[in-house]
Amino acid sequence: MTRIVVLFTNYGPYHLARVRSLEQHCRLLNWEVLGVELSRQEQTYAWQVDRRDLPSHLISVIPDSPLEQVPLVHLLSQLITVLTRLQPDIVAIAGYAHPAMLTALGWSLWHRKPAILMSETTAWDNPRHWLQEMLKSWIVKQYQSALVGGSPQARYLIELGMPATTICFGYDVVDNQVFHPDRCHHFPRPISRPYFLSVSRFVPKKNLPFLLAAYAQYRQVVGDVAWDLVLSGDGPLRAQLEQQIAELNLEPWVHLPGFLQQTELLPYFAHAGCFVHASTQEQWGLVVNEAMAAGLPVLVSNRCGCFEDLVLEGVTGFGFDPANELQLTDLMTKITLAAGQLETMRQATLAHIQKFSPDCFAIGLIQAIQYAHTLKRG
Repeated sequence: MTRIVVLFTNYGPYHLARVRSLEQHCRLLNWEVLGVELSRQEQTYAWQVDRRDLPSHLISVIPDSPLEQVPLVHLLSQLITVLTRLQPDIVAIAGYAHPAMLTALGWSLWHRKPAILMSETTAWDNPRHWLQEMLKSWIVKQYQSALVGGSPQARYLIELGMPATTICFGYDVVDNQVFHPDRCHHFPRPISRPYFLSVSRFVPKKNLPFLLAAYAQYRQVVGDVAWDLVLSGDGPLRAQLEQQIAELNLEPWVHLPGFLQQTELLPYFAHAGCFVHASTQEQWGLVVNEAMAAGLPVLVSNRCGCFEDLVLEGVTGFGFDPANELQLTDLMTKITLAAGQLETMRQATLAHIQKFSPDCFAIGLIQAIQYAHTLKRG
């Protein structure tokens, strides 16, 4: 029996949905799937997952401390211990930035086990330096195959030297069924008026001051028929955003419900008119998947890694330059005044996002595993 370890930093709702689908597909192949996470807790992404929902095969390298508080040497030694105990035949590793992920790659090389890179990195999501890129290129070439989110992610790995034939697709997916309108329409409306929805951490790269400025202009253009704006999330910029809302006289129409867990977000997705994601820097942007799975048209920054694959211009939504306030203002106006076309867009987003489901993750990773097996036999 082939034993596969799927290593993530921390298993949240996204990861559980992916691995559960992978399990179902691998059971037909008589393959065993084991989930491994660096820690059960992480401060950056404070997901709450009921421990009763966690599969019995999920192993936490650090079960009882937030990842950020664990000494690195202890984390790495514990990870090596776990991998040595499990003795996987294949290790699928989420990224190569964290030292623990590089340690997992090193373990795989030492034990001559194929390693698969799961990557959502694009060429533009961070400043690049030629020496750093040379090192990345060497690292990437140590993997037998890769699973990526979409086209920009594949191009970047090819630039780093990974053969295109070894790259499979389906990494960046969520559990679409959780957000489907048929499951969520019964939730009561959190806001009585129509509204745009944005969900993100309140950090600089999410570009929320830009979004507020564009929204203020939009209200001046549209007037009384303007929609409200919901900014769900929290973070170090909250006080600054509250001050900006007050200075722009937007308090009656901008809502800040705070950081919400997935189940708490469902009513907001269920009743929003359109989703906006304005990031200046984003490897993918899984919240866009969630919005589309809820049937929402999307307005997405063209600096988001998901933009090229998820946004079909005029069909599922529109893209914009995250430095061009007027462009976003115009698009928000267009959405508000296009009431007759929104239902068509909703159906289009629901149809398109089915190409990005947990089954796609499972099929793509299995293809990557099969390719790695072929290389090993060769």
